Amino acid sequence: MAKAAILEQVGGLTIGEVELADPGPHEVLIDTKACGLCHSDLHFIEGAYPHPLPAIPGHEAAGVVRAVGSEVKTVKPGDHVVSCLSAFCGHCEFCVTGRMALCLGADTRRAPDAAPRIMRADGSAPVAQMLNLSAFCEQMLIHEHACVAIDKNMPLDRAAVIGCAVTTGAGTIFNACKVVPGETVAVVGCGGVGLAAINAAKIAGAGKVIAIDPIPEKRELAQVLGATHTVDAMAADAVEQVMAISGGGVHHAIEAVGRQASADLAVKILRRGGTATILGMMPLDCKVGLGALDLLGGKKLQGAIMGMNHFPVDLPRLVDFYMRGLLDLDTIIAERIPLEKINEGFEKMKGGHSARSVVVFD
Repeated sequence: MAKAAILEQVGGLTIGEVELADPGPHEVLIDTKACGLCHSDLHFIEGAYPHPLPAIPGHEAAGVVRAVGSEVKTVKPGDHVVSCLSAFCGHCEFCVTGRMALCLGADTRRAPDAAPRIMRADGSAPVAQMLNLSAFCEQMLIHEHACVAIDKNMPLDRAAVIGCAVTTGAGTIFNACKVVPGETVAVVGCGGVGLAAINAAKIAGAGKVIAIDPIPEKRELAQVLGATHTVDAMAADAVEQVMAISGGGVHHAIEAVGRQASADLAVKILRRGGTATILGMMPLDCKVGLGALDLLGGKKLQGAIMGMNHFPVDLPRLVDFYMRGLLDLDTIIAERIPLEKINEGFEKMKGGHSARSVVVFD
């Protein structure tokens, strides 16, 4: 039996017990040690993105491998691992062209008639697995291509946030934007993803890093993590401030909120030839665009799901960055809470005044 936070219906999580199946040939059973609270989870909890219910959310996790299936080759019992929701198949067009984050193969590895992987504790009904992981649970049963082994000296509560926030934010800087030393980067939204992007922009050698957020505490955190300038996103002259700081617009504008206004702001602050990268999960009816003059000016607009990561390579490198003092995960984590306080953690997230909350399992 494993204790889990279950989304029974839209609105909130309830704590209950579930039973996980034995690992299939390519599956890994993991004792979850820590899992970050991500705004993407909140979208599912609040019903903004549909998903079969009941389900267990959670996708930003780290733990220790308990058992592996007969065909697993990448990890072994006792390994410390970080999970990643962008599981990959390894043989589709996206994988073989180096765009693993776009792979859709994760949902097709199990036969349609395969037994459910998670059941109610009494065996009465299946519980849906969310984003291939369902990490708000004492154990995870996932495909081997949804996790990677890391240095056992890495603290697992810090390792957990690498699984989504840091992979997305830092990956965008390194993979999707390929920031060149000296370029100017603006980040709209200083939550976990935005702060990781700011930290990575510093590591990449960006000349100016502009943090844009309406909350003073977030802007202060951004400065600790490497922002050279900050702007109040709600200021009437926010665009003009960025233009003045950057000398006519930024090379890279990264949206890390998931709101129409912040995405539009990211486009407005670009210089000629600049690129706006949208990371946030916006409402499904939102649209972001470039005008005719933007296109004539060579401006670009892109998405970068999960930072366009190559996570079996990227995650161990990010762990190494932390171990060498380059990546500041301690500042990103605002609090550590038990599973029983998970709803309080999401309420705190809605307030928007702090960075990452991390559920820590005994």
